[in-house]
Amino acid sequence: MRVPALPAAGLILLGLLSEASGGAQAPALSAQDAWVRATPGVDVAAAYLTLHNAGAQPLAVTGVESPLAAAAMIHETSIVDGRASMRPHEPLVIAAGATVRLAPGGLHIMLQGLKHPLAPGDEVPLVLQLQGGGVLSITARVRPPAES
Repeated sequence: MRVPALPAAGLILLGLLSEASGGAQAPALSAQDAWVRATPGVDVAAAYLTLHNAGAQPLAVTGVESPLAAAAMIHETSIVDGRASMRPHEPLVIAAGATVRLAPGGLHIMLQGLKHPLAPGDEVPLVLQLQGGGVLSITARVRPPAES
């Protein structure tokens, strides 16, 4: 029995399109409790959240963007000789099945060159860029300094 060429070619094309778009797989990386501390009068802020990799392979966040900031990147705060210092921390690798918490005094997303002051209740869109070309879009809610 002969298989018609057109349907077979269509199935091959469909498979290639699915592969190119990443297929229908659910993203293995999820984010919860995203928030930003309100910083009246300055054009910088820090975003915090919890990331969970539900996949079987490590994932790497290679960058961050936000339409509300001129620049965004993952930083890590550390205390050395009693002095706090900050340094870039990209890529941020999240092991398979692991959870990583970005919190005050440690890992955070540094937002620089804010386009306007952030007030409590505002929402800050963030796009995490993943190694391999994927992205995770999240929204962080701005909290008052007293709640942070």
